[in-house]
Amino acid sequence: MTSRERVLKSLKHEEPDRVPVDLGGTPGATGIHAIAYNRLKKVLGIKADKTKMYDPWQQLAKPEPEVLRKIGADVYPITFSPESWRKDALPDGSTCYFPIDWRPVKLPDGSWAQKFRSKIIARMARSGLYYDPVYSPLAQASIDDLKDFDWPAPYSFYRIPSRSMSKEPFITLSKEAEYWYKNSDFALLGTFGGSIFEAAYGLRGFERFMQDLVFDRKFAEALLDRLVEANIEYAKRYLDAAKNYIQIIMVGGEDIGTQQGPLINPDLYREIIKPRQERLWKFLKSNSDTSIFVHSCGSIYQFLSDFVDAGIDIINPVQVSAANMDSKKLKREFGHKVAFWGGGCDTQKILPYGTPEEVKKEVKRRIGDFAPAGGFVFAQVHNIQPDVPVENILAMYEAVREYGKYPIV
Repeated sequence: MTSRERVLKSLKHEEPDRVPVDLGGTPGATGIHAIAYNRLKKVLGIKADKTKMYDPWQQLAKPEPEVLRKIGADVYPITFSPESWRKDALPDGSTCYFPIDWRPVKLPDGSWAQKFRSKIIARMARSGLYYDPVYSPLAQASIDDLKDFDWPAPYSFYRIPSRSMSKEPFITLSKEAEYWYKNSDFALLGTFGGSIFEAAYGLRGFERFMQDLVFDRKFAEALLDRLVEANIEYAKRYLDAAKNYIQIIMVGGEDIGTQQGPLINPDLYREIIKPRQERLWKFLKSNSDTSIFVHSCGSIYQFLSDFVDAGIDIINPVQVSAANMDSKKLKREFGHKVAFWGGGCDTQKILPYGTPEEVKKEVKRRIGDFAPAGGFVFAQVHNIQPDVPVENILAMYEAVREYGKYPIV
């Protein structure tokens, strides 16, 4: 069975030969920090001189096919590629290629700042290992200001584009997607973007947008509507370029849960947010044959039925350590409705701080809960951070090979 066949069979809620695996199929959600990636490559006997960073905000490396095949991964990311790259050093001294236009400057306090149109949009602390967004361009905006705002969709606070919406990026995207479709058996995951809720609070500022939802609903709805419109226009061009080659579309980050529970009142979500998400998600579904993948961190149990109703096929990262996110419960109640992409190994405690034996035990447990009857693609809960021991990363994939064969026992 090929990787593409394996993933597609599981997404149909059928059992393939083994549990499919993803590492880095999505920028920002199932990836690996470039420092940890270089350490992994060294242990695997692969030179680090070709490491490229496709998410400089979170400092995530784009996994190379050679690495994916060695760990048994089945998914390859289809993303917009920079026009060119520049070589630079990571905080641990190892090397990596950065997008040519990612050129942070060192500030007097030792921190690093990335600018966009003269504005500082992201900062990394002096001893930091990733960048935090620090710019909310619509923080002081009125409804009238939304009309004149520059909308290069998808316009998200952690994905402010550096290039115009010309046709050339889509031509490049189409060529890359076609190449990997014809020259590999990987399942291809296209990162569309298209955030609605998360982009809104990024553009407005988290605290301000939460206030808008209650005290200035007219503005909140206008901002959300504008995001939907911009992303649908973007989706038309994206699908024209890639829909014949990709099997899954990630619609961006829509974080709506905390460690303890919902980020906002579920009734408020259903009244204001859900109808806008549904409009975009169902547009994608009705104009392609791809599965729709949403990334939403935290305790999202109370929103899962809404996500399914609005057109979502795949949930990620499946934060099993959050409240009401028990893997057995999720599979029992939603396993026939939605596929779980993630949840395979806790990344808050076990993967970084556990022993290899504890990692294997965790993987066995999650596979046992999620994998029966398909509907599961193995990935750790969110990105692998730089402090994760390489021994634990290897133990995680060894456990998938050992326990991920069907039938699951």
